[in-house]
Amino acid sequence: MFFDFISTIAIGFCAAGVALLLNHLLRGRLPRWLAPVAAGAAMIGFTIWSEYTWYPRTLLTLPEGIEVAQTYEHTAPYRPWTYVKPYVNRFSAVDQATLRRNEKVPGQVMADVYLYSRWQPLARVPVLVDCEGSRMADLVAGAEFDADGAITNANWQALEPGEALLARTCAAGQGG
Repeated sequence: MFFDFISTIAIGFCAAGVALLLNHLLRGRLPRWLAPVAAGAAMIGFTIWSEYTWYPRTLLTLPEGIEVAQTYEHTAPYRPWTYVKPYVNRFSAVDQATLRRNEKVPGQVMADVYLYSRWQPLARVPVLVDCEGSRMADLVAGAEFDADGAITNANWQALEPGEALLARTCAAGQGG
């Protein structure tokens, strides 16, 4: 966030500098308000560009084996253009290398899910996906395993049958 702030300020100074240079080359024929307007427009433009390109730029940095499970689009009243074209400000991804199955509980797959968010640190959440029951449980608080490896005290959340998290974990976990 700090680097985005510094970049935005730098873009504003550069745009104002270009406007002042043009005014100098044209011997003062441009209006005096052009430099601050150019700075403001460049800063707003850079901010919009940065918001809309965060998701594709972040995808390029994902290590091999990390697959996006779900994206979340964002709109805001103070950004009216987002109602026309929302932007992705967070997403979840499954680490395919962490998929594990228990032979005694064949319909379930454990995996690490990474939660990426625009202004938040990366979070890793271990989850258990019940492929047959179309549900998942976070393994962070209160979940325990019995002697056979079945989960107890889990807070199960229903998943839609076509949800990407279900597809990414269950289909890929078949061989593991």
